[in-house]
Amino acid sequence: MELEVHLTNHLDLGCGKFPRNPYNQKNLYGIDVRDINPDFFVDGFYYKRANLFLEPIPYPDNYFDSVSAFDFLEHIPRVHIDEMGNVHFLFVKLMSEIYRVLKPEGRFFALTPCYPNQEAFQDPTHVNIITRNTHHYFCGENPDGCMYGFTGRFECIRSQRAYSSYANKELSYTISEKLKWFRKLLKRQLSHVVWEFIAKKQIN
Repeated sequence: MELEVHLTNHLDLGCGKFPRNPYNQKNLYGIDVRDINPDFFVDGFYYKRANLFLEPIPYPDNYFDSVSAFDFLEHIPRVHIDEMGNVHFLFVKLMSEIYRVLKPEGRFFALTPCYPNQEAFQDPTHVNIITRNTHHYFCGENPDGCMYGFTGRFECIRSQRAYSSYANKELSYTISEKLKWFRKLLKRQLSHVVWEFIAKKQIN
């Protein structure tokens, strides 16, 4: 009798030409606002174009085992006022969408330049400034973001200042990497924050 194989799916938001797969899932999907030459794609990579500022993630509920966003969240506008004067909290909506497409216990990994480091501000397309405590709006029993329409609930595994080159590694750094991280901490050179969340949900 042939064993049933459970394939695992990962989605990289704002993937560009070089999609990330921090959890080494079998199937890699990517979304970007740009048209990307398919010659850049490798076998097992599935790409869709979508404007996640205004469009939902074009996949069904509970589809992905993990989702990542590398240097992406800082580009998502926080507020949009439509032609009817209605206010939309776009970053909050995107976080709800990430939660929606994740399976129960699915992982979300994000790496984002953060306040007060200059990398958070110097790019004129950075419109969503993240701090180390922004995750409270999406995590815990009663996330603060619910007042703005957030419809999910994540458990925070880590939200910490990060040296971007090492941020997608597990916490088991080598001694030399730890020393380098500490030196950059002292010099205020930890430019990013890394988030790792678990989607807490049940399927009825």
